[in-house]
Amino acid sequence: MSLSLLATCLLAHIAAQGAEPGIAPTVPALFNVFDIREFGATAEEGVVNTVSIQKAIDACTGSGGGVVLVSGGRFVTGTISLKDNVTLHVAEGAALLGSTDIDDYATDTHKNIYANESHMDRCLIFARNSVNIGIEGKGVIDGQGSMAHFPTDGPQRPMLIRFLECGRLRMRDIRLVNPAAWTSAWLYCEDIVVDGVGIESRANWNGDGLDFDGCRNVRVRGCSFDTSDDSICLQASRADRPCRDTTISDCVMVSKWAGMRIGMSSVGNFENVTVSNCIFRDISDAGLKIQMCEGGVMKNMIFSNLVMWNVPRPVFMTFNRFRLGVDTPSETPPMNFMGRMQFNNIIVDNSELSGIPCGFVLSGVPGHPVEDITFHNISLRLPGGGTLDEAAVTELPEFVDQRPEFSVLGDKMPFAGFFARHARRLRLSEISIETARPDARPAAAFSNVEGLTIRGLDLAGDFTGPERMRLTDVKEANLSGN
Repeated sequence: MSLSLLATCLLAHIAAQGAEPGIAPTVPALFNVFDIREFGATAEEGVVNTVSIQKAIDACTGSGGGVVLVSGGRFVTGTISLKDNVTLHVAEGAALLGSTDIDDYATDTHKNIYANESHMDRCLIFARNSVNIGIEGKGVIDGQGSMAHFPTDGPQRPMLIRFLECGRLRMRDIRLVNPAAWTSAWLYCEDIVVDGVGIESRANWNGDGLDFDGCRNVRVRGCSFDTSDDSICLQASRADRPCRDTTISDCVMVSKWAGMRIGMSSVGNFENVTVSNCIFRDISDAGLKIQMCEGGVMKNMIFSNLVMWNVPRPVFMTFNRFRLGVDTPSETPPMNFMGRMQFNNIIVDNSELSGIPCGFVLSGVPGHPVEDITFHNISLRLPGGGTLDEAAVTELPEFVDQRPEFSVLGDKMPFAGFFARHARRLRLSEISIETARPDARPAAAFSNVEGLTIRGLDLAGDFTGPERMRLTDVKEANLSGN
């Protein structure tokens, strides 16, 4: 195919996508294609093409923008920097491969600011203060980040992609595989579209999929994830950079940790988030892990039309104090506000997770409740098997000034399906809880809740203990139709 014909086809493809609402069209006025092979790149074994690919990118942005084409082979590279008005297009059958030599990765690609993990500072693809950037195509970007190349406890494990303070970003159709650490970090960016992307990040530890820190106007849709860590993560590591106006839809998530995490990095605010029409499958920790611990505000979120299978904690929500990020002030962060969230139309089937603690968990801390939380039309199928010994547990450890993980609660859960404490205005309606085996624990337990409303609770399971529901220090309870 001639370059002129390819340019015409690519232009038609991009134009067909249409401009996103509120975003100017991203097709440059002068559309050019820059084939990396014409700048010296070769798919020959043992050749690292960093210089050649960067020359193609620089020529592209210097001419007003266009497409940098990766086609006709598998090309190894170290760190490359995308720039204004450049779309990196990896054609079907082609691959961009990360070098297995850490010395091929630049040291000036910002840093990983989530916890003290400086060994993940480097990255394969980087952009800083740039606009109108795309990564697209039916090909593959492969980090070659296995433990054989980058040991988990080694000095450096590069991320695949990092964008810093960029705008009008689009990522479509590409496959991102085998990062040595996170797949992508989007820091303080805005106007982002991620559409139809496939991420496979099981080659090493810390294999997050999409991490958005302090980003605005984010749309993720139609993506698939198979990750060794959180599939999607929203963060806010700076007080002046809120995480705002984010939609996640039509995605399938498989994860060794969380399907979707909001927090824990939470110095800034989180607001206006929707997650809809997604499937969570074989999640080791939590489907929705929602955590505020560094002083920000978290509010205005809707989670709807979700299916979860083999997801021990469909929702794990915590509100406490804990210093996480490397730039977080050393003093203990204040407690602000966490609430105004709705969870609607969710089906959960954990009936095959025998011996694994399962259920919804919501926890504030004394004096600082989570507020205005609604659960409606929830179907929860559990393995059952809880014992009277577990049911006899009356208190669980608090998440005070420590990393709020489920393991803090211990190994005896005094509830089968739902636990909430330190909450205000908690509403449950049309909730079905079923067990595959008899369970001696209460189906649900509530502690230190002010304003509890439960309507239409259907306990279809075989709950054999003396309590079907446990209420401790609950004020203003309204239970009907149960």
